[in-house]
Amino acid sequence: MRGDSMNGGREPCPLLIFPCNGNGLEALDCLADRYRCIGFVDDTPAKQQAGAYGYRVFDRSALETSREAKVLAVPGGPASFRSRREIIAGLGIETRRFARAIHPAASIAPFATIGHNVLIMAGVVLTSNCVIGNHVVILPNTVIHHDAVIGDWSLVGSNVTIAGGATVGENCYIGSGSSVMNGVTLGAGAMLGLGSNLICDLAAGVIAVGNPARPIG
Repeated sequence: MRGDSMNGGREPCPLLIFPCNGNGLEALDCLADRYRCIGFVDDTPAKQQAGAYGYRVFDRSALETSREAKVLAVPGGPASFRSRREIIAGLGIETRRFARAIHPAASIAPFATIGHNVLIMAGVVLTSNCVIGNHVVILPNTVIHHDAVIGDWSLVGSNVTIAGGATVGENCYIGSGSSVMNGVTLGAGAMLGLGSNLICDLAAGVIAVGNPARPIG
């Protein structure tokens, strides 16, 4: 997996990041020498006019005019995580064009499995046999243990611990500072709030917070 952040002396591949949000800005630190960001893609006219951190912010036409560029699509947050699947699909990007950005300071076990369009930030630890699906974002200093599974389109905050054999379903959100006990399952679209400790299964679409985490709403 280290080959995703080291390019063996080849020229960096051009990259477009969608959208110009917090995840996208943090992704700049994860490109190492594999990718060369040529700009952001965002639907907000004000961002297109202002640019960001010295990079241009394009509208979606750049996805067609710069077809040689890979794409890292990292939309979503706690208020919009359930719509990530539709937003990313709406870009119309072929699977082969999606990038995978892994910070050089992440620790990836040789037998970990990582999908496409994945962003893994500094200090993340993926241990043996864990599976990271497609379109997943993992924020800094999170540890995902052996045989855990993170489903497609999910967002995992910083300083999260996911114990061995746990399963996070598709389109989930795990808030920063949280922990998930070994063998526990989060159903699709579930949300675990900041600093929570999940010790039993969480049904699909349910929001839970606290220590131990309990459903709310």
